[in-house]
Amino acid sequence: MSLTPDNLFGIHTGALDLWQRRTEVLANNLANADTPDYLARDIDFRKVLADAGGSQGELPLQTTAAGQIGTAGPGADGALAYRVPTQPSMDGNTVDAQAEQAAFAANGVHYQASLSFITAQIRMLRMAINGGQG
Repeated sequence: MSLTPDNLFGIHTGALDLWQRRTEVLANNLANADTPDYLARDIDFRKVLADAGGSQGELPLQTTAAGQIGTAGPGADGALAYRVPTQPSMDGNTVDAQAEQAAFAANGVHYQASLSFITAQIRMLRMAINGGQG
């Protein structure tokens, strides 16, 4: 059995990347809450996770050309979707600041949960390596 991060931490390493990218997208939406014609965007975490579901916890790399590893991973601009506004404004802006703030807070909780799981796994491995002694 190889001890790679994917084997040790499961889907949480890839999930951290997605939660971090979603934080950036939501922060960008909040920063542009007063920008005319700005269209709010979001990452559909469940869709990205479902797309990666067949790979036993490993999120696939996306490449820009054959034989090249690209920087665009899950949740990159290609996976962003425009948010459907609940209360469209007269200036064309689709950002609902309160909904964005709520999504930002919930995203932070999800990020922290994945990070806590990884931290617990590391603590458990450290205890196993030290023979059960702190």
